[in-house]
Amino acid sequence: MRAGKGIKVVVSMIGLDGHSTGAEVVSKMLIDAGMEVVYLGYYNMAEMIVQTAIQEDADVIGISSDASNYSQIGEVVDLLREKEMGHVLVICGGTIPSKQMLKLKETGVAEVFAPQSTSESIINYIVSKVKRTTSGSNQKIH
Repeated sequence: MRAGKGIKVVVSMIGLDGHSTGAEVVSKMLIDAGMEVVYLGYYNMAEMIVQTAIQEDADVIGISSDASNYSQIGEVVDLLREKEMGHVLVICGGTIPSKQMLKLKETGVAEVFAPQSTSESIINYIVSKVKRTTSGSNQKIH
């Protein structure tokens, strides 16, 4: 059985970030690990990403960021809380300065992956944080 079987991930760039290569590579890697990926592409706003996660009953939102749109990533976390969807794990990756990585984690982003992160580290992180329950639904592990 593939490690990520049963986990659904929404992958997107946010705001005016049009750097799609990282998100496309990660999406393929997650699919290969058995996860279901809903790929939104680029130029998405926080509201659209969160709405898609709700409609798709996603376990994880993965945001690729190679632009200085970090406050918009925080908006995703805030909107999830407002909509009582705080169980959705928010992760991001890209060329993000170390200080900004810490700030993102303070806002509620679960993990930030730098460009040198391995596929194994990303997959293992997601699998370790999203656990299948006996009812068949997933839950976030704190």
